[in-house]
Amino acid sequence: MNSESGKLPHLPFPIAPDKGEGIEVTPPKTVAGGVPAVVASMKHAYAEMGAERSVQMLRLVNQKEGFDCPGCAWPDPNGHRSPTEFCENGAKAVAEEATTKHVPPEFFAQWSLSQLSEQSDMWLGKQGRLTHPMVLRAGREHYEPIEWDEAFELIANELNALNSPNEAIFYTSGRTSNEAAFLYQLFVRMYGTNNLPDCSNMCHESSGWGLGEAIGTGKSTVTLEDVEAADAIFVIGQNPGTNHPRMLSALQIAARNGSKIVSINPLPETGLSRFIHPQEPLSLLGPGTPLACLHLPVRVNGDVALIKGIMKAMLEVEDTQPGTVLDHQFIAEYTDGFEAFAADLRQTPWEEIIEHSGISREEIGSAAEIAGNSERTMICWAMGLTQHKNGVANIQELVNLALLRGNIGRPGAGLCCVRGHSNVQGDRTMGIWEQMSDSFLDKLGAEFNFEPPRSHGFDTVQAIEAMHAGKATVFFGLGGNFLAATPDTAYTADALRGCSMTVQVSTKLNRGHLITGRQALILPCLGRTEQDIQAEGAQFVSVEDTMSVIHSSHGTLHPGSEFLRSEVAIVAGLALATVGGPTDWKALSGNYDRIRDHVSHVVPGFEDYNTRVRHPGGFPLPNSARERKFPTATGKARFSVHPIPHHDLPQGHYLLTSIRSHDQFNTTIYGLDDRYRGIHNGRRVIFLNAVDIAEAGLAAGQVVDLTSHFEGEERVAYHFVIVPYAIPRRCAAAYYPETNVLVPIRSVADISNTPTSKSVVISLSVSDV
Repeated sequence: MNSESGKLPHLPFPIAPDKGEGIEVTPPKTVAGGVPAVVASMKHAYAEMGAERSVQMLRLVNQKEGFDCPGCAWPDPNGHRSPTEFCENGAKAVAEEATTKHVPPEFFAQWSLSQLSEQSDMWLGKQGRLTHPMVLRAGREHYEPIEWDEAFELIANELNALNSPNEAIFYTSGRTSNEAAFLYQLFVRMYGTNNLPDCSNMCHESSGWGLGEAIGTGKSTVTLEDVEAADAIFVIGQNPGTNHPRMLSALQIAARNGSKIVSINPLPETGLSRFIHPQEPLSLLGPGTPLACLHLPVRVNGDVALIKGIMKAMLEVEDTQPGTVLDHQFIAEYTDGFEAFAADLRQTPWEEIIEHSGISREEIGSAAEIAGNSERTMICWAMGLTQHKNGVANIQELVNLALLRGNIGRPGAGLCCVRGHSNVQGDRTMGIWEQMSDSFLDKLGAEFNFEPPRSHGFDTVQAIEAMHAGKATVFFGLGGNFLAATPDTAYTADALRGCSMTVQVSTKLNRGHLITGRQALILPCLGRTEQDIQAEGAQFVSVEDTMSVIHSSHGTLHPGSEFLRSEVAIVAGLALATVGGPTDWKALSGNYDRIRDHVSHVVPGFEDYNTRVRHPGGFPLPNSARERKFPTATGKARFSVHPIPHHDLPQGHYLLTSIRSHDQFNTTIYGLDDRYRGIHNGRRVIFLNAVDIAEAGLAAGQVVDLTSHFEGEERVAYHFVIVPYAIPRRCAAAYYPETNVLVPIRSVADISNTPTSKSVVISLSVSDV
């Protein structure tokens, strides 16, 4: 930061901003799915894979004998599965991985880092699959091919030359399989550090902390069957039509069964309005199934106020009609803290609730009536709740709402934290966390006859800060696009550039391969779709979905290159070169059953892993909260009390939330359209309330720069087209990763340390274009 101006420099590498040229805006869609979803799926699949491969791959995705979708973590049906058990964005994810395009060494000989840095993130990803291990030697502008053994030796020498293992960072993305994740954390801890940040640090970390303190488990308490049996479903801070489209099928069944669905989100989302199931031919030309019967357009980060308002209204009915709303038996037997919680609700003024939620008392009353009359209520949420300073409090208010009527531990009811990546939950279960429990470390040490390090490691934000300060100098990323996924892009880029070595295990080219340490390596790995042949034959891997079901994934496609290695083989090769024996790394990578045998001895719930994971559909992990057992500090589920966050914005400032377009998955950009919101041929748009636009003297279609404000610092993102939208006053929304440059590295959630990507204070200025 320039201490004199108080301004941080703009992004330190070109991102080819489109300056708003060519962006078209049409009215948002009112129905999700249907023929447009089928057309979009096939168009993308055929363009990347061709017709024959598209049929081959899509008939196997999410099948019991096939491979797990590399997209989101929504669970598969336990019984019968459709022959086409995938959604539009799942088809796009498979096509991106199984593309016939390749990036061989000749590509890197042609393109320098400077030239590649001028290309867009979408262009980089569209070049195809990486085929060879590559090295960028110090001072060079071009990557060069390198043999695997030489690559492992180069990395091992760098790691072993550090003054302390804690000077190395070992990141994990949510795509990594259970087997690779377990082996990876074993290697890292044998090396001597707990520096195991992961993508969960940036998304549902607040959910884990909030649920863990309140009910004793950091995972969802429901099954897929519960969704279909619920009387009421609250979907909060989530856009399932884009981020988890297969969830719409379950919501459709619930709605047809009479469930009342309540949508709570700053923006109305098409996927929660109406849905046409693409696999119901007779419905394709119809109006679709209505889903949400009530939409509450809460202000950005007004969720604590709104949920407290709903509960206050329920409590007021209970006070006038005792025994009609609250489940007093459940509260008395299974919870503590109710009296303090109820007292806080009673003294919270309605004026404060209405002002900071942006929702009228009448609308709040309608939601309270649905919650109060439902015998089986499910509450679902995603990152719209977790990426705020009060992210943990947001989650614990949802727990409070569930506890009032005993909606944990009975069919059709519970808490559902909807994970955004296919195995992000499984990676944490396998030990990918910077602060695993002593009981886990004790079992791991006993199983492999070593003493794991006990001091906590760095989470994602702490890892970036450590690299920026020179306290960590080697970065190893097992999957993902670290630079694009993390906050404060310019700061993070500087942190990576300060490293002596950066290593990325990847399937495709991304921005992180261009912003590197003094030396850099790209290690290309197999995808979920591909055959995994090891020393003892064909292998399969396993994953954990958002509802804690463990199931196998079998790749069938011939690998895109003979030089690709599985994540397990890469981890084992690096471990052998770095820490050596007595662990037989070659044997573990030669047959993944050996890894699963070790997991069964270390991780609770995985007993007889190899037998159970081979059962069609896999097996569920135990969940104490489902049985109304709450291993918290008091042995009971805990009501909690949280203040309503206040955002006293200066004139001309707005609270920005980051969102995905319908043509992306996390940081992977499939295309430039957001069909449901009516955005075409571009991504650099900012959604604003029409009244705010007029009051600011601006106009629809005008190009503006966004400046974020945090503790005297300013960060700028350039060239965003103004789009009037149905969003609350003084609120704004724009797509990430473009907006990540605005998120301050030090602006994090209390307790969870998650970046506050959904609560960024910004101002607007007319662009000089």
